[in-house]
Amino acid sequence: MNLPNKITISRIFLIPVFMIIMLVPFNWGELTFGSESILVTHFVGALIFIIASTTDWIDGYYARKLNQVTNLGKFLDPLADKLLVSAALIILVELKLAPSWMVILIISREFAVTGLRLVLAGTGEVVAANMLGKIKTWTQIIAISALLLHNLPFEFINLPFATIALWVATFFTVISGWDYFSKNKQAFISSK
Repeated sequence: MNLPNKITISRIFLIPVFMIIMLVPFNWGELTFGSESILVTHFVGALIFIIASTTDWIDGYYARKLNQVTNLGKFLDPLADKLLVSAALIILVELKLAPSWMVILIISREFAVTGLRLVLAGTGEVVAANMLGKIKTWTQIIAISALLLHNLPFEFINLPFATIALWVATFFTVISGWDYFSKNKQAFISSK
């Protein structure tokens, strides 16, 4: 297994660590920044999520730099993104930090695209992520990070950055899903 794929797999292994930190009721206290505070577990969970998310850029960088782009990597990379993002979004609903309807919409798109990828893979076609898909992923990561950090540091200036970011992520989720299905509609139809 090459280095980029190992990095992608490390992202998958960080998901349960992130989930444990966010969901097990550890009593690690709070961090206070001025008049704002955040549970230490939420802060640590946000850092783990951010570190795991950056591996998405790192694995892609090394895959291109080392000329090690593989079909396994084309499959694992978006799968790792979807697993990480889905876990984080479900946790945000559990913690009442994100509205469930947005999370359902985002996760539904992820399942639908993954299903189409699997159908196309059955015909021997592996579809790599396009630019809209990458924008969608990064807007989701930014929104989730801001929500996990309870909108800090933007809370100091009363800017609802996390909410705005989630709306932007939802918009790109819908647009990229539409684009993905419209571009692959013919391949999907011919695979039946």
